[in-house]
Amino acid sequence: MPLQNRVTPLGELVATSHRGTMYGVRGGCFHRDDQTLKPRHWAGKNWIVCELDYKGRQRKMMQPGLYTELFFLDEATAFAAGHRPCFFCRRADAQRYQRHWSETIGQGFVPRANEMDLVLHEQRTTPTAKRVTRRPADLPDGAIVLQNETPQLVIGGTLRPWSFAGYGPPFAVAEPLTVLTPPATLAILAAGYRPRLHPTAPHAQMRNDT
Repeated sequence: MPLQNRVTPLGELVATSHRGTMYGVRGGCFHRDDQTLKPRHWAGKNWIVCELDYKGRQRKMMQPGLYTELFFLDEATAFAAGHRPCFFCRRADAQRYQRHWSETIGQGFVPRANEMDLVLHEQRTTPTAKRVTRRPADLPDGAIVLQNETPQLVIGGTLRPWSFAGYGPPFAVAEPLTVLTPPATLAILAAGYRPRLHPTAPHAQMRNDT
């Protein structure tokens, strides 16, 4: 039976057989010994998105007292849920994220990981009804918005419906929509960070500059 550790762009955790393409954690252990989740679905403010496969390492899921393992469709999904790149297994991507943060949000100040986590934690806990709204045409590729209660990936100003299996065909919407991606990460995407996308999305092979 699938564990309740697959993450939606809204940050919700559900049980599904779809594994996704990326892995992550939320600061530590928030599951019980029977592998069910505790009421609060995070253990710390360092929410990170990691490599699904790192140097062949393998773990048994949800071991007592150890990290609660999470899985994402892709990096855009993880970003919308409030995660950032891991400095351990994804150091180059994490440094790009940090550099864009410095150039946009930090005004030249290079933040530490915990300083970014404090900002992201405040933004990801903002109720959906109070989040910013933007037209898809004004958003960077990789942002995720909410349209008719369904998460949608923004690519080239068009929307692609999100699901655990991947993205659906594109369609256009002109009116402003609720943006799920936190403002800090949204600014980083606008500055040129290219998130890893599921193969069902166009530009899935986008690469960041060095």
